[in-house]
Amino acid sequence: MRTRALANRIIRQFMRDKRSLAMMFAAPLLILTLMSLIFNGDDYQPEVALVHTNEAIKSIFVQHGATIHEIPMEAAQLALEEGNIDAIISFTDSTPFIKLEGSDPTTNKAVIMLLQEIVQEVNPGVDSTKLSITYLHGSADMTAFDNFGPVLVGFFSFFFVFLLSGVAFLRERTGGTLERLLATPIRRWEIVVGYLIGFGIFAMIQSAIIAWFSIYVLGNLMVGSFWLVLISTLALALTALTLGTFISAYADNEFQMVQFIPIVIVPQFFFSGLFNMDTMSVWLRWLGYLMPLSYGADALRGVMIRGDSWSDIAMNIYILLGLSFFFIIANVYALRKHRKI
Repeated sequence: MRTRALANRIIRQFMRDKRSLAMMFAAPLLILTLMSLIFNGDDYQPEVALVHTNEAIKSIFVQHGATIHEIPMEAAQLALEEGNIDAIISFTDSTPFIKLEGSDPTTNKAVIMLLQEIVQEVNPGVDSTKLSITYLHGSADMTAFDNFGPVLVGFFSFFFVFLLSGVAFLRERTGGTLERLLATPIRRWEIVVGYLIGFGIFAMIQSAIIAWFSIYVLGNLMVGSFWLVLISTLALALTALTLGTFISAYADNEFQMVQFIPIVIVPQFFFSGLFNMDTMSVWLRWLGYLMPLSYGADALRGVMIRGDSWSDIAMNIYILLGLSFFFIIANVYALRKHRKI
């Protein structure tokens, strides 16, 4: 009887907690749907610039599904530097000379496999495994960790700052500290800014340690300026900090704060750059523009792999700062739940 009474009490608690029920049943379905849409996307079709090639070779590239651009070498080089194409290819006596953009090993592999198939068709006597390849960024020795490392730096900075700041702010509220502050003449924006500064110091230190450890201890590829890596990481951490404190206003305990992870964090992971978004449906790619992590990861990959300068990553940083400002304003209005002014 006592066991049944305890079980009944737990069941009633769950039935009253609509949020827990939604997270338990709806969140897994949402994540599985995202995974299905991402992993069942189209095969990646390389986008290449063909220089000094004949019509027969061009038709072969088209037959293999590649997107080709017939442009002069100078224009092709500029397009490669801007990341608009994956490779520059020219043929001399049926032998291809290739220059890869090089920042994504998966894309490099797709281009090389395509060329090996085409070389076998154009000149079966040529060893297609020994192609003349140069790289604009990276090299043939570039590892998967070199490619994913910048994304992981951004993801872990974002995830831990979001979770820890949200839980810490929640404890301030459930412990009564926030209510006592709200009973004073202090303004809501002063409370928000004060908490952000306090939490932000530790968030920045954590982000800097993650970036330093990844580059100088684990040996992640680093081409650009470490200071730009820090700026990118800190901007991403600030966004996570403001988002975490905002979300915590709608949680009543730590368990409910953790429940937001499948909705807020997991989609960020899928659209962070770990998976090639060019293979996704067009409507699905637009979700990436709503994910703060996509901007931070893009800036980090640009600096660490391609050696981007400030002008190259500035827009990503400005977007992250804009999102942070938006969440700060949202935080101020969220405090109306606790005190009407």
